[in-house]
Amino acid sequence: MEREWTVEESVVVAVEPAAAYGAVAEVRRTGEWSPECRAVWSRSGPLPTGARFVGFNRKGPLVWFTTCRVTVAAPGREFAFRVGTFGLPVALWGYRFEPTGDGSTLVTEYWRDLRTGRGRRPAELLGLVFTATRPADRARVNRAGMRTTLARLKAALERPGRS
Repeated sequence: MEREWTVEESVVVAVEPAAAYGAVAEVRRTGEWSPECRAVWSRSGPLPTGARFVGFNRKGPLVWFTTCRVTVAAPGREFAFRVGTFGLPVALWGYRFEPTGDGSTLVTEYWRDLRTGRGRRPAELLGLVFTATRPADRARVNRAGMRTTLARLKAALERPGRS
């Protein structure tokens, strides 16, 4: 099986793009819907381009943190951030928000593996140690996680009296 370097999943959410963007860009809420990220430390939110935050992740008994930097903060359109561990690039995560024409939004979550070049082997080894996931399996694991994340995001945003 050939290694996948990018993954995308989408869901339609019954809110305007600005509302969906606002929830995602408020990174401190990520633990509400992500199956891997349990909490985020950030000084404020929603975050602008260039802002940094720390993600605290857990998979089974394994716990680790990542350092993140916002690369795209375009309200109502796209939010993305680069993830690193111990100074090594790991991934680019992002969300695109497209109006559907009926007041809903197509939310697309995407991931790109950045473990390439000189730091590839150390970053892959750290990924294996912390996530117990082989590099070749990471795309499959992330696709499943995205489906969970998007389903939880949809439920949170469409819940009556949502905040």
